[in-house]
Amino acid sequence: MIFYRIDSQIDLVCQGLGLSSLGFNRPIGEMSGGQRAKVIMAKLLIEKPDVLLLDEPTNFLDHDHIVWLQDYLSGIDQAFMVISHDEGFLTKTTNWICDIDQKRVVKYFGSYGEFLKKKAQLRENYTRQYCAQQKEIKKTEEFIRKNIAGRKSKMARGRQKQLDHMERMEALDQKEIRPFFRFDQGALPLAGKLKVSNLTVGYGSPVLSCVNFSMKEGEKVVITGFNGAGKSTLLKTLMNQIPALDGNYCFSQKAVIGYYEQDQVWENDSLTPIEIVSDHFPLLERMEVRKKLAQNGISKKHALQPVGTLSGGEQAKVKLCLLTGRTYNFLILDEPTNHLDVLAKQALKEALSEFSGTVLLVSHEISFYRDWVDRVIDIGFY
Repeated sequence: MIFYRIDSQIDLVCQGLGLSSLGFNRPIGEMSGGQRAKVIMAKLLIEKPDVLLLDEPTNFLDHDHIVWLQDYLSGIDQAFMVISHDEGFLTKTTNWICDIDQKRVVKYFGSYGEFLKKKAQLRENYTRQYCAQQKEIKKTEEFIRKNIAGRKSKMARGRQKQLDHMERMEALDQKEIRPFFRFDQGALPLAGKLKVSNLTVGYGSPVLSCVNFSMKEGEKVVITGFNGAGKSTLLKTLMNQIPALDGNYCFSQKAVIGYYEQDQVWENDSLTPIEIVSDHFPLLERMEVRKKLAQNGISKKHALQPVGTLSGGEQAKVKLCLLTGRTYNFLILDEPTNHLDVLAKQALKEALSEFSGTVLLVSHEISFYRDWVDRVIDIGFY
C-alpha cells in the first residue's frame, strides 16, 4: 500500500516546493543552484528519515513555498533541526531553540518569540550579577592594597585567598558585528534607465517569454515570482551572460551597472577574502583592505580563511564588499539576502534605500523590500 502512495507523495512535495513546473524529466545539470537545492530537499522530505537536518532551507524558496514548508514540517512526526535566519519561519516551525553565544550553546524551550524574551532577561540578569561581582572585587582589591603591609595584613591575606578562589564571571561580549554597506554613485550621472521589449529568455528553450517593462532613472523595482519562473535567467540575460532568445532590452547609454549574482562561485575558492579584495582593488593598501572587510562584517579570523571554507553568509558579505568598493548608478541584485543574518539584512536594506541610483532586485523576502521599493513586477503572470 505504501508503494502505491509514493507517486502522490512525490507530487505533493514537488508541487509544494515548486519543482513541478521545472519538469520531472529535466536533467539536474541544466538546473540552477537553487533548483538543485530544492531537489535535494524534496528527496529528503520524501524519504522521511528519523531526523531531518536542514541548513537554511528557505534560501531558495519564494513566499508560497516557504509557507508550504512551514505547514509540512509542523505536521510531520519526525524530529528536525533547522538553521535559519528567517525569524518568521522559525516562529512557525520550532518549539525549542539552541542559541550559540559567547562560545556556548544554550537550549531554550518554547517558541522563537519566547526564546528572544528569555535570552534578553537572562542576559540582563547576568550583566547585573557581573557588575555586582566587579564592584566587590574592586572593593576587596582596594582593601588588600591598603592593608597588606599594615596591622590588618592577616585579614588582607585572607581576602586575597578569597579572591584567588573566586569563580570570576566573564564579561559578555557586547559588540555584535554589524556590517555597514554603502553603495556610492559618486560623480556618475543619474542615468539608470532600462527598457525591456518582448524579451524571451532561456537556455536553448524559453523559460520566460514576451517580458515587457521599463524603469526610470532612480527607480527601485523588485521582481518576484515562483522559483523556476526565470527571474535569475532574466537578470543573466540583461547582464549579457546568456543571449536573449527573442526580443530586446536597452540600458541608458551612461548606465554603469553593478551586479550581484546569487550563485556563490569563485574563480579560486582557496584565496582568502583579503586576497580577493586586494586583487579586485589593487590600489588599496593591506590595512585599507582589512578595514573595508571589517566594515562589511567580515571578522579578522574569517578574512584570513580560504573563502571556500566560509559560511554562505560570510561569502555573501565578501561579494557585497566587492560591490560596494566601486561607483555605480544602476544596481542589479539577485537574491542578495540569501544566507545573510538579521543584522546584515538590515544594513543592506538601509544601504539600498539610501542609494540614489536605480535598483533592480530579485527577492522572495517581502519584509526586506516592502518599505523602500517603488514597484513590484510579478513575472509569474508572464
